[in-house]
Amino acid sequence: MAQQRTQPTRTAVTGPTAPETTPEGGLGLLERPQEQTPWRVLVWNDPVNLMSYVTWVFRTHFGHSQAQAHRLMLQVHEDGRAVVFTGSREEAERHTAAMHGYGLWATFEKDGE
Repeated sequence: MAQQRTQPTRTAVTGPTAPETTPEGGLGLLERPQEQTPWRVLVWNDPVNLMSYVTWVFRTHFGHSQAQAHRLMLQVHEDGRAVVFTGSREEAERHTAAMHGYGLWATFEKDGE
């Protein structure tokens, strides 16, 4: 009587432990450029807000020290703008909207542009 051969059972790995394949077919983590590229929030100088108020906003919203908030406010005043945050796009969008809520002119962009 001939012996019947059985194939080994292969189990698919799913979920967060599953390795991802690169476009070349190798194993590794796929790069997600949009997630890895930092975004920055810029606050722009305006003729309306007092310097003390801008400093207060930076301390209150971002948690900067008095010295850091004052330095950023002076950069806005003297250079016309300052980068007040660098991080993910979602956070940059949220901080930009918050700056608008405080009455400050703010934009966000990819870091390095």
